Amino acid sequence: MHIILTHEQADFDALASLLGAYLLYESALAVLPRRMNRNVRAFQALYGAELPFIDPRDLPSEAVEMVTLVDTQSMVSVKGMGPETRVQVIDHHPMREGLPEDWSVKILELGANTTLLIEALREHNGALTPIQATLLLLGIYEDTGSLTYSRTTPRDLRAAAYLVEQGASLQIATDYLNHPLSLDQQAIYDELRSTAEHYHIQGHTIVVACSDAQDIGEELSTIVHKLRDLLDPDALFVMVTTRSGVQMIARSTNDKIDVAEVVSLFGGGGHDRAAAALIRDRPLEDVCAELVEILPAHVRPAITVSQIMSLSPQLLTPDTPVEEAARRMQRYGYEGYPVVKNGKVVGLLTRRAVDRALTHKLNLTAASLMEAGEHTVSPGDSIESLQRLVTETGWGQVPVVDPESSEIVGIVTRTDLLKTLAPQPVVPGRMNLATKIEAALPKDRLAILKAIAEAAHEQHAALYIVGGFVRDLLLDRPSLDFDLVVEGDAITLARALATRYGGRVTSHSRFGTAKWHLDECTDGNGGEKFFIAGLRSVDLVSARTEFYTYPTALPTVERGSIKLDLHRRDFTINTLALRLDGRHYGELHDYWGGLEDLHSGLVRVLHSLSFVDDPTRILRAVRFEQRFNFRIEERTMQLLLEALPMIERLSGDRIRHELNNILASRFSARMMARLHGLNLLIPIDPGLIWDDWLDDHFEGLASFNPEPDWELSDLQQEGTLVRDLSYALWLIRLPNEVTQRVTKRLKLPVRLTRILLGACALWHDSQVLTITSPSQVVSRLELVPPLSRYALYLATSDESLKIVLRMYAEDWRKVVPRVDGNDLKSRGLPPGPDYRLILSALRNAWLDGEISTPEEEDVFLEKLLLQAQSGMV
Repeated sequence: MHIILTHEQADFDALASLLGAYLLYESALAVLPRRMNRNVRAFQALYGAELPFIDPRDLPSEAVEMVTLVDTQSMVSVKGMGPETRVQVIDHHPMREGLPEDWSVKILELGANTTLLIEALREHNGALTPIQATLLLLGIYEDTGSLTYSRTTPRDLRAAAYLVEQGASLQIATDYLNHPLSLDQQAIYDELRSTAEHYHIQGHTIVVACSDAQDIGEELSTIVHKLRDLLDPDALFVMVTTRSGVQMIARSTNDKIDVAEVVSLFGGGGHDRAAAALIRDRPLEDVCAELVEILPAHVRPAITVSQIMSLSPQLLTPDTPVEEAARRMQRYGYEGYPVVKNGKVVGLLTRRAVDRALTHKLNLTAASLMEAGEHTVSPGDSIESLQRLVTETGWGQVPVVDPESSEIVGIVTRTDLLKTLAPQPVVPGRMNLATKIEAALPKDRLAILKAIAEAAHEQHAALYIVGGFVRDLLLDRPSLDFDLVVEGDAITLARALATRYGGRVTSHSRFGTAKWHLDECTDGNGGEKFFIAGLRSVDLVSARTEFYTYPTALPTVERGSIKLDLHRRDFTINTLALRLDGRHYGELHDYWGGLEDLHSGLVRVLHSLSFVDDPTRILRAVRFEQRFNFRIEERTMQLLLEALPMIERLSGDRIRHELNNILASRFSARMMARLHGLNLLIPIDPGLIWDDWLDDHFEGLASFNPEPDWELSDLQQEGTLVRDLSYALWLIRLPNEVTQRVTKRLKLPVRLTRILLGACALWHDSQVLTITSPSQVVSRLELVPPLSRYALYLATSDESLKIVLRMYAEDWRKVVPRVDGNDLKSRGLPPGPDYRLILSALRNAWLDGEISTPEEEDVFLEKLLLQAQSGMV
């Protein structure tokens, strides 16, 4: 039996997570917690008949084989569980220490745990009833403050939008999120409000409220929510004495106060914005006193005016003419100037007032046009107090006054405030990954990269490392391969590098590309030649744009900017670039949302005709999706399926290149299964298949290391063994004519074609190999390449055939007669076809056991020589 559990005193996120997990695992039983918040109980009481939950008392008397825990990492004891019960956790809270090692734990930092389950449900394309969608929406809304808490992610918003599309009722959600207090709850609420104490710590307002509720069995979270809404503190700590002990509930509205960190000191846990603890065997007064004592050590300072203000502000005197004020505003771009008389602020002159005066040709002074007032802030004031002042006065420029000297030391603007309250998303060049680059690259490769960056800086050319290297660096899977793009002339840069360090340059002027070959390079000071392991050359590409004259055509190229160069790439996650020259070293440029898609695990094309322009991107989308365990974005999937027929128009070379990359990957089985599931193999050839047999036989191919007897060392050295073996296993069971057709369609190299056709032929002849003599087996197996034989060995489940193939590899292929052609010549036999016949007969005799000693070979040889002399060999 598989059951789904959540935590006691369940909120809507817990109940919605139960529903989401049930919809994913329909054979499982979703078990209601014994205690639920009052608004959750009310919802279940009214709509429970339409929901799949069961009471824990109604669980069948069966062994519990598996438990799925949602929105919690704490196990609830259930009858039927034992040591063999498997446990998986689906949660969005920080991982607890000490979880059993055999538990399967999936944790993602989302605003609501429900979001994670909804994303999985969308992949199943299961329809939801309006009540199911509403409950799931309540789960998201309650844990994200109706999508307003700062911990809310874009994924939470997308999940909520999906639920509304599925028929979720916003009216029902509103009713249950704003559930009225009961009379008992109202009594506790009034008591807490009357005892609330305000503490000002590190520029924050923190409210602590305590009460006794031992005789009341109501849940408290709704009370805390309403108290927080009334008092509007930066953080609220409520402590109530209950029958079980002191219940502490904490809420934060500020990133500087992590209530989970504070509550953990009392044995509790939760989120940075919401946490709770139950403290047993301690009086309420002691808990309150300890909390107040430890709070200053766990509250980070608020942002103050001094951190965002500008120093040395420009000020006006009351008699400043309007024309002078206008000239200064135009020159410096300021929207307003404080007006100061005798060192004190008396008003603010705004651009709007100046413009109106000039329009009406009024020759007035600042004193006549200013908004009178003495509004100032001090450097130590919080931005919350600044926000209140700006809101109340409308002043967009506020002087900052030193409280001790009364001197005006700075100015803070509405723009400064907005940037602090609502930070802008990362813009190109804002994030810096210099430290990651330094840690990822070996010293020799880092040195060559910096040498190129230095040369680019001297030429005033912007140098970028782009694409897969940046993507993998951000995924903490650093690669040693990098692509360099120059916003300038890549060929000129390459030649400058060769002049300074040596080496040689090959270039292609049409595409603006150059290859700097590192042979014969020195350190640039006439020193010794240097060698970089695995790096023989560096490719430099001029930033360019490209367009397609017709679908599936190769692109036409023109010079362009780095932004346009990145826009021509396949998916957003491959459009990231790091600038390397001068002071820009390590700056991340993200013009097309690649960073967000990387964090969200999405494969997304850049424009709607991407797959039509280049259908190989269809295969590449699947490769990236499976390699990184990402998901093809919904619109991208739609475009991919619409462009599926375009694969038929691709050349075999281009399809082969993509398949080579797939089959060389350690995730090839997943990739191929996904291609099959999307019907992407059919346009390549309708005879191609993928099934469980291939899944099983591809398992572990990437780590295969065949024994030397199989004669595969050349493929291992070339690095093509896994790829070629994957092709062979993929095609070995197909009819010979299909395999021949596929090799022609993909324009596979002659050597690989021989391997595949040989393996396919052996598969269909395999039964014969187990019933023929060793000499006949050797004659047959010698006709095919070694990899054909090894592919058959891996493919077959016939142990007798495996023994035959192993005997050939380990013994039979090595059997040779003691005599050779020279011996036959010395015996007077003239050179000719008889040599081959005699030597083959001797070898076959050894293989088939007709001879087993040198003496027997000599006798058999004499017989063969007599037959040769009489023309009977």
